[in-house]
Amino acid sequence: MKTFRFKTYLTSNVESLESINKELLNKCKQQQFKKGDYLLREGEISKTSYFVEDGLLRQFSVDDKGKEHVIQFAPENWFMANREGECFNLPSSYNIEAIEDTTVFIIEKELIENLSKTNSVFLNFNIELLHKHIASLQKRITQLQSKTAKERYLDFIKTYPDVLMRVPQTYVASYLGITPESLSRVRKEISINK
Repeated sequence: MKTFRFKTYLTSNVESLESINKELLNKCKQQQFKKGDYLLREGEISKTSYFVEDGLLRQFSVDDKGKEHVIQFAPENWFMANREGECFNLPSSYNIEAIEDTTVFIIEKELIENLSKTNSVFLNFNIELLHKHIASLQKRITQLQSKTAKERYLDFIKTYPDVLMRVPQTYVASYLGITPESLSRVRKEISINK
């Protein structure tokens, strides 16, 4: 049997609860998306989380002027979800798109709730994941408000070390909240100072 990244992730993070890991692997649907496919479109309600087995996702919004704003990338071993739908049954403000051909495990909210009710270890694991997500968003807000473009770019490289060469620079600039021209200047400055 093929060893999935998802199984490895569960085994190393959910304190050896083989029964829960087996249930997650059996009940989570694996699905493949082609580059450019949308897993979620703005306005849809989704109660699923995605674990990226292979490939790369991006979560983004589009403003009234048609400008895209990248919120998050999800390479292999990362989760991505629409919290608005999952937690509050609201339509999404975001799109989730496959940037590459991507394979994900789809985890339904109902399964997470059932496992959380029946197993405290899984509940704690899920709460920890949510807290990490919140901390990551808070850090991102602080960076956008108070860090220079260079500092944000250097942090991007630390956060997503293998993503930089896999996405168009316009996506990186959008994530950083700067123009592609500003990103080019930052990259040039960094290469000169090395």
